[in-house]
Amino acid sequence: MMKPNTSLNGHRFIFTCFFFIIFLCILASINQIRFDNILTLSRCTFTHTSNHLLSLSSDDIRVLIGILTLPDHYHKRHFLRLVYGTQSPTGGQVDVKFVFCNLTKEDQQVLVALEIMRYKDIIILNCQENMNKGKTYTYFSSLPEILNDTGEPFPPYHYVMKADDDSYFRLQSLVDSLKPLSRNDLYYGYVIPCPSMDPFVHYMSGMGYLVSWDIVAWIRESDIPRKHLEGPEDRTFGDWIREGHRAKNRYNAKWSMYNYPEPPTRCTHELWPDTVAVHLLKTQEKWITTLKYFNATQDLKPSKLYHIP
Repeated sequence: MMKPNTSLNGHRFIFTCFFFIIFLCILASINQIRFDNILTLSRCTFTHTSNHLLSLSSDDIRVLIGILTLPDHYHKRHFLRLVYGTQSPTGGQVDVKFVFCNLTKEDQQVLVALEIMRYKDIIILNCQENMNKGKTYTYFSSLPEILNDTGEPFPPYHYVMKADDDSYFRLQSLVDSLKPLSRNDLYYGYVIPCPSMDPFVHYMSGMGYLVSWDIVAWIRESDIPRKHLEGPEDRTFGDWIREGHRAKNRYNAKWSMYNYPEPPTRCTHELWPDTVAVHLLKTQEKWITTLKYFNATQDLKPSKLYHIP
């Protein structure tokens, strides 16, 4: 009868104890492990899974909407934060920022600073406020420097928009309309004049037009915009595009973008479901009518804290 191998059994016992002690140490220190380290470990361990997750989100588009406004328009900014902050589009990240030139008054320095601390949605350009003397150029040409954080994805945004503060953009409709379009050399908006349907002949209305990031980079680098700053800003922008032979991909968003129905003109039509943007919301009444039509409060949850019919 063979004797048991006591030496082998001893080694097994030692190894078992060793791994058990390691296991206890891991359990004891698990609360000290930072969550981001766990994420790093998981990325290293499950490379295939993480790559798959990244590929699922790679189709999501990133859009920056810069609303050109004035420093003193505090109430308008707070109102627009309600309008856009309650929209949650899927399939894309849409960041809405308020854009104006250098602050000139003490109250602006205090109140705008508080806004930035609270909302982080303001871009202050190095310029003097102006309508048709280069503010639009300063906005687009400053972005590559402002957004050059090497720790973030490149490009920081696939598309950049310049919008008016009397325009209402439905962010999900905007994202859906951009999904099938090119992410390069794109110029998107409402073609002016109103009867025109050809985006290669004229230019896009100031209610809100959008270009791909490569055009933003070109505006910063090219002498064409730099030498042609003055004039009606939206027409001037169209001149840059034409002279620089840019925007081989153009999209006329008419009639999903249009002016408010009243007063009726060739640029207006009634509100309808297939809408990306409504322009010329110059009064509170027009805003309320528009928001009610699109049922902007439909996601309001019932609560005992309030009674809204």
